[in-house]
Amino acid sequence: MGALLVAGCTEYEPFTLLPFNPDSPQDTYCSISTAEIFIGSAQDAIPALTNPRIVAPGHAETAYIGDNDRVIGIRAGVDALAIPLSILRYHEIVNVDFLGGLQLAVTHCPLTGSSLAFDRGPAGDAEFGVSGLLYRNNLMMYDRNSEESLWPQMVRGARCGSRDGTALQMHPVVEMTWSAWREMHPTTWVVSDATGYPNNNYQIHPYGDYDENDEVSWPTAIDTRRHPKERTLGVIDASGGVGYPFGELESLGPIAVVDHAGVTSAQGGTVVFWDGAARSAMAYSRVVDATELSFSVVADQIVDAETSSTWRVDGVATSGPLAGRRLDEVAEAYVAFWFAWAGFESGQTLWEAP
Repeated sequence: MGALLVAGCTEYEPFTLLPFNPDSPQDTYCSISTAEIFIGSAQDAIPALTNPRIVAPGHAETAYIGDNDRVIGIRAGVDALAIPLSILRYHEIVNVDFLGGLQLAVTHCPLTGSSLAFDRGPAGDAEFGVSGLLYRNNLMMYDRNSEESLWPQMVRGARCGSRDGTALQMHPVVEMTWSAWREMHPTTWVVSDATGYPNNNYQIHPYGDYDENDEVSWPTAIDTRRHPKERTLGVIDASGGVGYPFGELESLGPIAVVDHAGVTSAQGGTVVFWDGAARSAMAYSRVVDATELSFSVVADQIVDAETSSTWRVDGVATSGPLAGRRLDEVAEAYVAFWFAWAGFESGQTLWEAP
C-alpha cells in the first residue's frame, strides 16, 4: 500500500508501519494509537465495489434479498438506492457515482455494525478500498487513487499518512428492512447480486451469529451498560453525541418519537423517529418552511401538532397539508453496534426511555 506496509499477521498482532522512509516520514505517521490497530486481512482481500450493477425491485437479481434483510437506504434528490447489508458484509465499501450526481462511498463494517456514507468529492474524488486493517475492530479504508493514507470509517477521516486530519463529509443514510424500504420507495434501485464475484453466496451471513453473540473479534474496551451488539442510533454533537439503543426505543411502542434536545441543526432542533416493524430509527431537523414542528404519536402514527400531517420513519409526510414533504436528515447520525458507538464517541450519552 505504497509506503504503508504491514508485517506478517498472527492473532491479535498490532499494526506496524514498515519500512520507515526518511524522505516521506509522514507515511509512517498515525495520529491514533497504533496499539489499537490490528491486521484483519490483506489489502483488498475484501473487495470493495465501484458502480455495481443496479436493478429494480422484483428483478431476478434481487432474489437473494429477504424481506427482513437490512438495507442501507440512500436518497439524493428524486433518486433512491438500497444497498443490502448482505452485499456489504462481503464488500464493506460501495463507491457510487450515479446517485444524484454525487460521488459517495457507502460503507458498512460487519465487526462494528456501523453504516455510514461519505461524499468522496471533498476528499479529492477518492475511490475507497478495504485496507485489511482494523482500528478498534472498525474498517480502515484507503484511497485506491493515492494509497498513502488510512481512513478509519467511524473516525470519519484520515488518521494515518500524509492526509492525516482530513475529514470526510457524511451523507445521510437510513437503515431498515428491505420490505419497509421497498414499500416506502417503490421506484428505488437496489444493488444486484451480479457483482462479478460469483462465489459469494449473499444469502449466507459470512460472520455466522456474530451479530447476536457477545464476542468482539479484537481486544477493545467494552461499555457493559448494554449488550455489545445491540443496534444503536448514534447522533453526533459537539460533546460526543447521544446513543439511542434499539431496545430502549422499542420499549416506547411500535412507533415512537423522541425529542433530541442534545443536537440542533443550523435551522433548529432535531427529533428521532422509530418504527419497530421497519427496525429503523433516524434523526431529523424539525424545521419545514422556517417553521419548527413538534411531533407526537397518535394512534400509532407520527403526527405534527402544527399541521396535523402524518409522517413515517424515513422523514416523509404521508398525509395532511405537508404530504410529500421530507424532513432533512441529520447527516451526522448513523447506526452501529453499542460497543462501537460507545467506544468511538467519547463524551457520548446513553439515552434511556423514561
